[in-house]
Amino acid sequence: MKDKKKYTYEYPRPALATDCVIFGFDGGSLKLLLTEREKEPFKNKWALPGGFVHMDETTDECAERILKEKVGVKNVFVEQLYTFSETDRDPRERVVSVSYFALVNKHQYELVAGRDTLKAEWFELADLPKLAFDHSKIVKMAILRLKGKVSYQPIGFELLNEKFTLSQLQSLYEAILETSIDKRNFRKKILSLGILKVLEEKEKNVARKAAWYYSFDKKAYKELTQKGIYFEI
Repeated sequence: MKDKKKYTYEYPRPALATDCVIFGFDGGSLKLLLTEREKEPFKNKWALPGGFVHMDETTDECAERILKEKVGVKNVFVEQLYTFSETDRDPRERVVSVSYFALVNKHQYELVAGRDTLKAEWFELADLPKLAFDHSKIVKMAILRLKGKVSYQPIGFELLNEKFTLSQLQSLYEAILETSIDKRNFRKKILSLGILKVLEEKEKNVARKAAWYYSFDKKAYKELTQKGIYFEI
């Protein structure tokens, strides 16, 4: 195999990075996963997990690597969000960031403080600390994307356990949309999509009437996400 050619350029060029907005759900509210930076700039400040793209990887591969190396998260839903290219977004040099957002079932992962990270913690969206760089701007865009996306794709099951009740699913949608939803209307619409399977199992040890558990039909779910649907709550 021939060696790859190495090029040098006379003109300056920006560095390329990825930043990851990671959403989690605890059954009642949406959470955001942040890391405390170990190094300058913004040492000891909270930030999105991020890092520079290696020469031998794509931005998608970089995002997956960052999730694994910095917070111990892997094999989750990840989607490209937006490219941030303001000239002053990093005090070290000109850095262009391709941002991503991820959906994580926070109960399935034990957080680790990985490379260049002092801590990794979940925060309430309504009570976020001041973030490093332009990460507050990235988070705001990710929230808007998530709210818009649930209107035409039934995403969000990645935030739940494999089995869930319709009430738990409704609570997730209410947390994302930040509004109350009519129970009867929600159940009628979500069941009409044909993506849920009712299981032969009910809740246990609950004071109220036990609800049936559901799981989602992966094949039907994949078909719907590929073609896109309009699912107005």
